[in-house]
Amino acid sequence: MQEFLPYAWFEGKCIPFKDAKVSIATHALHYGTAAFGGMRAIPNPSNKDEYLLFRTDKHIKRLSQSARLLLTEISEEYIFNALKTILKKNKPTKPIYIRPFVYTSDLGIAPRLHNIETDFFIYCIELGDYLSPDGVSCRMSSWTRQEDRSLPLRGKISGAYITSSLAKTEASLSGFDEALLLNSSGKVSEASGMNLFIVRNGELITPGVDQDILEGITRVSVIELAKSFGINVIERPVDKTELLIADEVFLTGTAAKITPVKQIESTNINNDRPIMNKLKNKLIEITEGRSQDYDDWITRIDIS
Repeated sequence: MQEFLPYAWFEGKCIPFKDAKVSIATHALHYGTAAFGGMRAIPNPSNKDEYLLFRTDKHIKRLSQSARLLLTEISEEYIFNALKTILKKNKPTKPIYIRPFVYTSDLGIAPRLHNIETDFFIYCIELGDYLSPDGVSCRMSSWTRQEDRSLPLRGKISGAYITSSLAKTEASLSGFDEALLLNSSGKVSEASGMNLFIVRNGELITPGVDQDILEGITRVSVIELAKSFGINVIERPVDKTELLIADEVFLTGTAAKITPVKQIESTNINNDRPIMNKLKNKLIEITEGRSQDYDDWITRIDIS
């Protein structure tokens, strides 16, 4: 059971988490007509009254854009003000994961997005490591990543995550930690909820946005950091066999942060990861508010 923070944002106000409930007839529950975000936040190690949020502007913008894909509008300003309100109300003392959620709250049964009520909530949970920092084992999923022509993959649409759920459970029940999905062209797309990177000959390679990936915020941050270190970054299609001979393989995501891959099916991956470790150490420095050159990536919220 997750450790939920005591207060949530629900129907326009901050209320106890236990009182934030929806009807069993809620449209989004039946049809996946919702969009969500995921944000990490930690107490400032040098100021107990301050909370640090990573790349808040990008997360909020993506959620607002995801809502538009569902034909609804929610302003970035409204999302941010609600976020500040619940952080101040909860006064968390540990690292947390924040889940903002835009959904069709109507109680109708027709699968549609027009002439329908929508709403918005936020809740938070305490969260340490989502995946083992020592590395994860992966299998190639029998499920295929959706195509953008069938689902709006530029947004975090909740209905799309049935594929992720099937792939994750398939991997777990067959003895692996995580799943890697191919797209409809047979190229590597992403993991169940993370983007993928490989290192070959000192170059950082990742499937491009044309490979039906989610445009991850940690992903784009890693690309920016790598370029600042003078590492050549290539966004292109990746074959399954490349994973098996790569010098390094790792996953990125808000929950996963930067997580090494130690095994893909029956193949062990090199555990010497100089490029990944360099990027990971820098990202930790930034998220803890210790990097002046990337201070604009951090939003500081006074919760006193």
